[in-house]
Amino acid sequence: MDHHEAHFPAVRLRRLRRTAALRDAFAETRLHPSDLVLPVFVKEGLEGNHPVESLPGVSQHGVDSAVDLVKRAASVGVRSFLLFGIPERKDADGSSGWDPSGPVPTATRAIREAMGDDVVLWADVCSCEYTDHGHCGPLGDDGQVLNDEAVVGYLRESIAYAEAGINIVAPSGMMDGQVAVIRNGLDDAGFGEVAIVAYAAKYASAFYGPFRDVAESGMTSGDRRSHQMAASNRREAIREIDLDVLEGADVIMVKPALPCLDIIADAARDHPLPVAAYHVSGEHAMLAAAADRGMLDLDAATLEAHVSIKRAGADLVITYAAEHVAGLLDRP
Repeated sequence: MDHHEAHFPAVRLRRLRRTAALRDAFAETRLHPSDLVLPVFVKEGLEGNHPVESLPGVSQHGVDSAVDLVKRAASVGVRSFLLFGIPERKDADGSSGWDPSGPVPTATRAIREAMGDDVVLWADVCSCEYTDHGHCGPLGDDGQVLNDEAVVGYLRESIAYAEAGINIVAPSGMMDGQVAVIRNGLDDAGFGEVAIVAYAAKYASAFYGPFRDVAESGMTSGDRRSHQMAASNRREAIREIDLDVLEGADVIMVKPALPCLDIIADAARDHPLPVAAYHVSGEHAMLAAAADRGMLDLDAATLEAHVSIKRAGADLVITYAAEHVAGLLDRP
């Protein structure tokens, strides 16, 4: 048959993939540095910074070092920062978490003084970094977290952080009713403008290990499966998200990110609220480890991972690679 008589397809999707300019022009998902939230770990009494071996590129910071990190990340377009505190003193209740002179309030005031309102400051709200047993609140006789007592502590933390100048509190303990109690308590204390990012669907994931090293929040016994979700459950995540929305959450969060792309998509489809996803420590570390062994290109894999999280429906990505990704996005 003469090649002029061959009937090739009229629809050729490759037409829009032929050059980098074409691919960029028709990209369906776009990632911007302002979509990224950088975790910042502030350790009380630390001078400078202390790198954490299990989480490449991540350090614990003293207050001055934390301010420098925020300035550097802001210079490449990252505008949002999630603060975690590591106290010098821990007890069974986690009372250092609501100390107005603790690491998060102190760092918040210092960053505000340096940066004003040019950055958005989040504070993680939980007790795991502040308790001497590493759990997310006071423990009962059975070794499980006492739900209501833990939530009272979360409210006290939230008010202390709001007084210091935090824009957003992010309760991560997965206690029942935590969003409602914090919302009502902040409003009653005159902090109605402080937003809540709810860790609405937080799974008891195997990908959190390096975080517990940098946050010094390892448990002396037990685990967190009594309050964090089982990886097998999807309908339960929908119920958790629905409840947090009803309780007054301003933003929904899903954690971890890559193992939960379906949950991110569910949240984005079912609710008009913004959706955040946490690209967690184990996700970050496994990419770095594979790249270190020559198994993949770190730049390409990191960018692909973050674009996929955005493509699933996340508006914001909390990520240890925020500076790295922002730098990649700045390239021609």
